[in-house]
This record gives sequence, structure tokens and C-alpha cells, in this order.
Amino acid sequence: MVLAGCSATDQQINRAGTGALIGAAGGALAGQAIGGNTKSTLIGAAGGAVVGGAVGAATAPQRQNCRYQSVNGGTYVAPCSDGY
Repeated sequence: MVLAGCSATDQQINRAGTGALIGAAGGALAGQAIGGNTKSTLIGAAGGAVVGGAVGAATAPQRQNCRYQSVNGGTYVAPCSDGY
């Protein structure tokens, strides 16, 4: 997850953070329900944060690249404009 963050977009980072928070909350609830003690709650929260962050980053919409032709006849690839 740390290496993937080096090339992540802002939207991926935001979704990963949100996913981590939601995952941590769900993991804490599950850990408390299963173990019934603080250690289980913390383990569940940590596991949920990791999984939630990974899912959030992986499900972020990816910006597509388009192929354009320049005025001199060459081609180049750049992020698609909002019209496409």
C-alpha cells in the first residue's frame, strides 16, 4: 500500500482514506463482537483499516488517456479532456 501511494491520484488517496476509516470501524465492531476485549477490538480495527484502504484505492475511478494528433502530424498521449 505504501508503494502504491507513490503514484496515486488525489481521488485514490481520498477513497483510500475513507475506506480505511470505514474498514477500521467495521473491523473494530467485528473484533469486539468476536473477542469481547480491547485487544480483539484493536486487531479488528487495524485489519479493517488495511483492507478498507486497499479496497478504497482499488475502486477509485481511473482517468483515461487519449491519443491526440498534433498540428505537425505527430501523435501524443495525454489525459482525456472532460468532453470524452
